[in-house]
Amino acid sequence: MKSSSRIFENFSLYAVTDLKGDSAGIIRKIESVYRGGADIVQLRSHCLTDSQMLRIGEKVKKIARRYRRLFFINDRLDLAIALGADGLHLGQNDMPLPLARMIAGRAGCRFKFGRSTCCLKQARTAIREGADYIGVGPVFETPTKPGRTPVGLEYVRQAARYVQIPWVAIGGIDLGNLALVMSAGAKRVAVVRAIFLARDPERATRTFKQKLGD
Repeated sequence: MKSSSRIFENFSLYAVTDLKGDSAGIIRKIESVYRGGADIVQLRSHCLTDSQMLRIGEKVKKIARRYRRLFFINDRLDLAIALGADGLHLGQNDMPLPLARMIAGRAGCRFKFGRSTCCLKQARTAIREGADYIGVGPVFETPTKPGRTPVGLEYVRQAARYVQIPWVAIGGIDLGNLALVMSAGAKRVAVVRAIFLARDPERATRTFKQKLGD
């Protein structure tokens, strides 16, 4: 298997789950996304219990290894440590990144850490704190971030010009607007609904990968 660092260095498609429904259905959908070529799947849910997340996460970890891909956890450092995830994504209101890295290190975990950002100031702060990558967005309006004003393509252009660590455009990205995001300078995108709510998630994933040049 490729090392996790090598996979991370070359990723282009980062799929973010919107976990709802029965566990078996969720796991089947996630496996179809890995099969379609997603480099990273982030487990995110605001409606599942911790025990459900742990059960799903254990199975997803095995699937990720089988397909030689990565799996990240959203927000929850404790779950990421318990599951032995490859990475942890933190929002602006989550714990300080240096503290999260210190706790993970004491637990023997070497995660890739990401931070959500909506402007260059936040990006520079995240980089200074040691983020391995940042999220740039939300680029477009999205129901997964209600009440959040989209940053538009201008921040994508700024990130392409000024951000020197890996970054991923996120927020309302679908196959209809992907070309606009790429023309603004994005080489990596994170996708939620356009993959996980697609009629055929595997096919949608493959199409994203093809359009991203993989």
